Amino acid sequence: MQADLTPVIAATAQWLTRAFPASGGALASVLCEVQARQAVTVAAWLRYPTAMDAALLDMAGPGGSARLDWVTGADAALGDDTDAHAWRTWVDEVVASWAACLLTDPELAARAVAALADGSHGSHGSHGTAEPAAFRRLVAPDDSDRSAAALLRHPDLLAPVADLHQNQLLDRLNPGRTLIA
Repeated sequence: MQADLTPVIAATAQWLTRAFPASGGALASVLCEVQARQAVTVAAWLRYPTAMDAALLDMAGPGGSARLDWVTGADAALGDDTDAHAWRTWVDEVVASWAACLLTDPELAARAVAALADGSHGSHGSHGTAEPAAFRRLVAPDDSDRSAAALLRHPDLLAPVADLHQNQLLDRLNPGRTLIA
């Protein structure tokens, strides 16, 4: 069975780029979207490392963006047209939180991509390539990437989202770590 996380990745990346839009024109918008998609893809592959995990996600559903909207204040701007926002039901809160962590911490992003590349989280065979070059804009953004995604990579702006599930991501990347208070 092939793990298909495409709907969750697409919706969660869309949520991130709407909540933290690009700074600039069409090219900036595309660069921002690529970075969001790369971060969400890494996060989703870590969160759902096997085909069985993805199948369980299909059965249970990802949960939607309600809490994320509330945390960022976007819920006030949504209005009552639920059909216009149906895609939000495919947003995965944990994946969005983990992606926010990766977008704001290049070292953590590099560790996450490396963990996928070495197959230590069971996802290499289920999800396709996890080569670091495939995630260059996430792990090694250039000046145009950083400029386009200034809001998307701003640690203070993403903190409310990143903080929701950051400890789970750190546990995934560092099993058995000791928390220092």
